[in-house]
Amino acid sequence: MASGPRDRADVMAGAGNTRARYRRILRFAAWNLAVTWFFELLLPRLGLARVAERSRARRMRRFAQRFHVLAVDLGGLMIKVGQFMSSRLDVLPPEITAELEGLQDEVPPVPFPAIRALAEAELGTGLEAVFASVEQGPIAAASLGQVHRARLMPEDAAAAGFDTVVVKVQRPGIDGIVATDLAALRKVAGWLSHVRVVSRRADAPALVEEFAATSLQEIDYLNEAANAERFGADFEDDHRVAVPGVVWERCTRRVLTLEDVTAIKITDLSGLRAAGIDPGEVAPVFAAVMFEQLFTSGFFHADPHPGNIFVTPATDPQAPHPWKLTFIDFGMMGEVPPNTRSGLRRLLISAAGREGKGLVAAIGELGVLVSTADTAELERALTQLFARFGGMGFAELREVDPREFREFAEEFGHVVRSLPFQVPENFLLVIRAMSLTSGVCSSLDPEFNLWDSVEPYAAQLLREQRGNIVQDVAGQLLEAATLGLGLPRRIDALFSGLQDGSLAVANPKLERRLARVEATGMRTASAVVFAALLLAGAVLHADDAVLGAALMWLSALPLLHGLWAGRRGR
Repeated sequence: MASGPRDRADVMAGAGNTRARYRRILRFAAWNLAVTWFFELLLPRLGLARVAERSRARRMRRFAQRFHVLAVDLGGLMIKVGQFMSSRLDVLPPEITAELEGLQDEVPPVPFPAIRALAEAELGTGLEAVFASVEQGPIAAASLGQVHRARLMPEDAAAAGFDTVVVKVQRPGIDGIVATDLAALRKVAGWLSHVRVVSRRADAPALVEEFAATSLQEIDYLNEAANAERFGADFEDDHRVAVPGVVWERCTRRVLTLEDVTAIKITDLSGLRAAGIDPGEVAPVFAAVMFEQLFTSGFFHADPHPGNIFVTPATDPQAPHPWKLTFIDFGMMGEVPPNTRSGLRRLLISAAGREGKGLVAAIGELGVLVSTADTAELERALTQLFARFGGMGFAELREVDPREFREFAEEFGHVVRSLPFQVPENFLLVIRAMSLTSGVCSSLDPEFNLWDSVEPYAAQLLREQRGNIVQDVAGQLLEAATLGLGLPRRIDALFSGLQDGSLAVANPKLERRLARVEATGMRTASAVVFAALLLAGAVLHADDAVLGAALMWLSALPLLHGLWAGRRGR
């Protein structure tokens, strides 16, 4: 069917809007990159670093305010970029994070007629034919979709086991908006790749591609439905976690129908207290559940901001847990590969043990630090950091004299700046999830100390790995013992070769020296076997006292043999 003048006009208007959107994003990025270059790179080279320092807080606040306006006006992925920036409490100044916090919920809704038209086109029929009722007012308006409460038809409700649902519908035209935003972000990433201070620490184009992959998955609601079921299966036996059910018959790529699990927002402190729930008890449970996702299952919720987590009081007084953490919005999920998960577990254990050297090794294993980096100074810096500030919560850190932080930064800041750090491609969502987790826990309890949750979880990881550690140690000791036992045979073979070869050894001094070498080899072998048996007995003693004690007693035999061989060789 040929398009009419109005259709062509709409297409041309849409293309014009797309070009205007693209240019606006690039203008914003170019201006702020130029300002940053002038104040942070040029002025210090001219000896005017103090000028840049005095205006930094004001500039950061102005940048965040302007980006806030841009994101709200444009919507789309700009909201997601702002949400990510608001969660980076660890690296971005409070002037930026505080200003962008409102982007979690501040999105204007789409009029219901447009939502109805898209939903009916996707479902292939009128909403009245598949739902008993649909509320026209949205209960949530996000950057990529909009949510309305509805009721299932009686037959669907009977099959699902619930009748109240939420219907999530994509914003009309979001596919084109996402494509435009990604094109602009790729352009900006290309600019950043030519800025040495950025490129040596992060592969900006690769990070944008990771962000693009996540964003494209997020606008596929069939993928989100599958994520919800997988996440629910991971926590099926966990009484602390709940997940909404999926009504697959009412789901398409652009329409998602889930069980309505609306409850108390996790950061609604007055609502929690009114329900008899202590917010201070919610924080460690939430942290532990997030640790479980990141370090054990490897499949984690990458957008755990307060709007995506409810606290649901138990209706049954005999319930195993008095309340549950109910997760929603599974569009942004992350998956940690086994090798990265191993590095994260090692990172957690080292952080809990305040081990600077172990922490640096874990950072290297994760790919955050290139293997050729000289890490001695970084290990020393982390060790002193743990010694002074380790174990403090956010509230305690706020009480620390700022001069202490400045002194530490002056002493070790050059170490961090000089080392070749980089951000691995699969690490962006992990950082986001941990940043949001820390922020939510601090909102629940200003005195919350993340170490209180890290340490018991690290101890649990150590207990789980204990059997593997024992096996690894035993294997290494057995290998060392085998090498030690074979050493005398190798020395005998050397003697035989010398005696049977063309070179006749008749020098008495050389013979005495060879005898001493043989005795030394036997003593070395005995010492290795003695150490292997003693250490193996000590390691196994905690799990099997009888076997451990037997091995330690047995270690006396090679010890005596080594002493005898030593006397004989004199």
